[in-house]
Amino acid sequence: MANVFAGSEIVQMGVRIEENGRDFYEALAGKSKSKKAGDIFQYLAAEEEKHIVTFREILESVHKYEPPESYPGEYFAYMNALAGEYVFTQENKGKGTAASIKSDIKAVDLGIKFEKDSIIFYDAMKRVVPEGQDKVIDALIAQEKSHLLRLFNLKDSLK
Repeated sequence: MANVFAGSEIVQMGVRIEENGRDFYEALAGKSKSKKAGDIFQYLAAEEEKHIVTFREILESVHKYEPPESYPGEYFAYMNALAGEYVFTQENKGKGTAASIKSDIKAVDLGIKFEKDSIIFYDAMKRVVPEGQDKVIDALIAQEKSHLLRLFNLKDSLK
C-alpha cells in the first residue's frame, strides 16, 4: 500500500517557506546598502506575508491524500527530498541566512535561488491540495515568478 501522508504537512512547509522568506527579505531590507535593493526586499517581504495568509487558508481545506505513484512512497520521498534540500523549510532560517550575507549582489543571488526553489516546491505541492486549490497554487507560482524577475532586474541594476 502506498504511503499515506497528510497533505497538510506539505502545505505547512509552504507556510514555513513563506515565513522564512519574509524574515529573510525583512532582514535584507534593513541591512541593504542600496536604497533600491532595500525597497525591493521590503516589497518582497510584504508579498511573502500575503502568501502566508493564502497558505493558511489552503491548510484549512487539506486532508489526508494519497497521490498517484509509480511505487509506494514515491511522492512522499520526492517531497521530503525537495524539503530537505531547501533551507527555508527549516524553522526560523530566514534571519540567520540573511545575517551571513555580506553584499547586496550575494543577497539577490540567494533570493533568486530561494524563489526558484519555491516555484519547484509549489509546483509539486499542487498534487496534494483539493481540486480547485491548485489554481491558488498556480497564482502563487506566478507571483513567485514575478519576484524572480524583479530580483533578476535588481541584480542587473546593481552591477
